[in-house]
Amino acid sequence: MPNIKSYLNNNSITSSGSVRADDDLKSMFVGTVMRKIKSRTWKKHRYFRLQEDCMTIWYKSKKAANAHSTFSVGDVEAVREGHQSEVLLSIADEFPPDRCFTLVFRGRRGNLDLVAESAGEAQSWIKGIRKLIDNLENMGQREKLDQWICDWFKKADKNRDGQMNFKEVRDLLKMMNVDMNEHHALRLFTMADKSQSGTLEDDEFVLFYKMLTQREDVLRVFQEYSGNGQKLTLQDLKDFLREEQLHEDGIQQYALKLIERYEPSDTARMLQAMTFDGFLMYLTSPEGSIFNPSMVELYQDMTQPLCHYFISSSHNTYLLEDQIRGHSSVEGYIRALKRGCRCVEVDCWDGPNGEPIVYHGHTFTSKIFFKDVVTVLGNYAFKASQYPVILSIENHCSVEQQKLMAQHLTQILGDKLLKSPLDGKILISLPSPEDLKGKILLKGKKIGGLEDGMNGVVDDPLMGEVSDEEETAEIDDDHHRNDSIRHRVKKSKQHLSKELSDCVVYCKSVHFSGFKHSQIHSKFYEISSFTESKARKHIREAAEFVLHNVRQLSRVYPSGLRTDSSNFNPQDMWNAGCQIVALNFQTAGVEMDQNDGLFSQNGHCGYILKPAFMRKIDERFDPENPQNDGYKPLSLSIQVISGQQLPKVNMKEGSIIDPLVRVEIHGVPLDQAKQETRYIDNNGFNPVWYDTLQFTIHVPELALVRFVVEDYDKTSKNDFVGQFTLPFTCIQPGYRHIHLLSKDGTSITPSSLFVNVRITNVN
Repeated sequence: MPNIKSYLNNNSITSSGSVRADDDLKSMFVGTVMRKIKSRTWKKHRYFRLQEDCMTIWYKSKKAANAHSTFSVGDVEAVREGHQSEVLLSIADEFPPDRCFTLVFRGRRGNLDLVAESAGEAQSWIKGIRKLIDNLENMGQREKLDQWICDWFKKADKNRDGQMNFKEVRDLLKMMNVDMNEHHALRLFTMADKSQSGTLEDDEFVLFYKMLTQREDVLRVFQEYSGNGQKLTLQDLKDFLREEQLHEDGIQQYALKLIERYEPSDTARMLQAMTFDGFLMYLTSPEGSIFNPSMVELYQDMTQPLCHYFISSSHNTYLLEDQIRGHSSVEGYIRALKRGCRCVEVDCWDGPNGEPIVYHGHTFTSKIFFKDVVTVLGNYAFKASQYPVILSIENHCSVEQQKLMAQHLTQILGDKLLKSPLDGKILISLPSPEDLKGKILLKGKKIGGLEDGMNGVVDDPLMGEVSDEEETAEIDDDHHRNDSIRHRVKKSKQHLSKELSDCVVYCKSVHFSGFKHSQIHSKFYEISSFTESKARKHIREAAEFVLHNVRQLSRVYPSGLRTDSSNFNPQDMWNAGCQIVALNFQTAGVEMDQNDGLFSQNGHCGYILKPAFMRKIDERFDPENPQNDGYKPLSLSIQVISGQQLPKVNMKEGSIIDPLVRVEIHGVPLDQAKQETRYIDNNGFNPVWYDTLQFTIHVPELALVRFVVEDYDKTSKNDFVGQFTLPFTCIQPGYRHIHLLSKDGTSITPSSLFVNVRITNVN
């Protein structure tokens, strides 16, 4: 535990004294006046300063008397130098790039665009914030907890005297989501006040915190395996790992590694033993997490054909808000690509001065240039993953502007753009993600087939005609109105430039005419797109759909009626083997939690290998009736033991949450299930349940498990507190912590759940 006074004076970041001597951070402590930019016309001066905790940046208007804002360095994902945002690009003629920078926040929060008074000041902030971010990312669990304790101390120490009286302690408990009667609070306060001064300072506050956060639930497990109740011998620890955590191979080496990594006591380490503090550190570490660490890394075979993978995919990627009036931005592409998305979408229309533009056609959404999207794609496509990116083009442009699109793609992307079959050969199936590493594939209409291009056969060297089967036709289907218009849209022909057509290799967009037709006539490089409603109709023939998706790619996208950018349930589409299930990444909710959960494995690379029974032509997997030859259902038992430091959802003074935990199974229809614990009155700080929830999992390979914490409300809808979603196959059995995420999918340290998971065969 930290020494509060020295921690507040020096901070964990500065314990070596290096920060006080760091010129960049020194100038941030002093503060700087910079311009905050929102548009070409909105440019306001703000005074920015780094707070003493080295974690908080404070800023205020020169005019406003007391009004100010703050944000945490922990919320900043990256710092971009120069004109690297649309806002800063719009004022590039006014301010040079060496004075400009952008703070990019985690989740869905908007960027902060700033202009410093000089290049030197800009560099101080750019380098300083990057140092603070690096330091945070390198912090261990213990340091993060130290930081968290000190943050609370500072919040509660209202008069800033480095001491805490009983009133401040009572206020602190409410802030921390603890409802404790005054008598018990006073008893803890008095026990911690060793100096009997009537205030807590330094180590006394740490003692108070330790009494407050005593983990009786973990202590109970520790003492069950400890011979003397004080430590776990190497044999004790091995017994625990074998019997509870179900470790099998190399258990001696693993136990020694855990002691070396997590045991804080030098004496215990020398004795090859683990104290309670070390045991708790292990259980709250990635190795004690419910998510198997070996599956966080890249672990799957990446040499199968592209159609054998689920592919992380975004719909109308350029939109940051709704589908009617929302803001279009290249930022949508940056955010999606950095999250590991591997299929992004552009809607292209004729723009002014011959330049194609991207926006949601026939709506009031704002417009961006196609060439800017391509530039961002070139810069960000392979930052999160080296595996291929598919650029799905919905093309509404004239032939002239299509030629310019092809030119932009070729010139800006260069060798990254795949323009011909690999090794100049026509294969009989799609290449693999491994084969296509570092490549961008265009998905769109193509004149003729792949074979024609290889044989030099093209009917018209300038342009070709293709049926217009784009999303506009599908949207009309969703509206179920005006049949004559719908018919006309479907029959219309679109002129396609040869230059743009030649950029399409392995993802030729074609109309879907039924499973029988597809089986006889379809080529492996052809891909069909379905609205969610069309896909659901085809799911009635689920086994046929699964088989279709063994041979070629399918893309499913949200209905045109979802003008609010809501999402459909992607699980239904994955159950049918659909690879490219495009979601509105800008909209938080259970659907994006499922998407994030599925793609959180395999190195976050955006490709997940489908189960073996969805990759074989001779298998007849039917998600509606999954009891096939290899059918082996499993029993999942989850004992929800406790919660730790759950965040407040209602900031009203005195408001404390009544938490409950719901466990949801998302999978084939037989597996869809949810169960809840009871709710705990007025305790978000350390609620204890010991409630056991039981599930039967019929198709484990397709199941996702979602843990949701809610604030119970008997008169209205429960409030969301936090969640964590992971594939069933990535679960580590035993005593595990679940580190909760916010609605945006960002970490809410140190909020967690403690559970005991058991997975057994169903007899």
